[in-house]
Amino acid sequence: MRDKEVSAALWEKLEGLLPEAPRRSAQGGRPRVDDRRALNGILFVLRTGIGWEHLPQELGYGSGMTC
Repeated sequence: MRDKEVSAALWEKLEGLLPEAPRRSAQGGRPRVDDRRALNGILFVLRTGIGWEHLPQELGYGSGMTC
């Protein structure tokens, strides 16, 4: 499904519209998923119609909860 990901040209336009990522807490926690990967995960769920909880982790988009 990688051919259905957001293209570099489209991402370049969208990236400037997103708010700046908040600084990571000194207390740790999970690392933030890249915004582009999360967007690709959202689009994957919308395209396929699967439930958020069924988003395949091996695609690298993060969990359905993250997306």
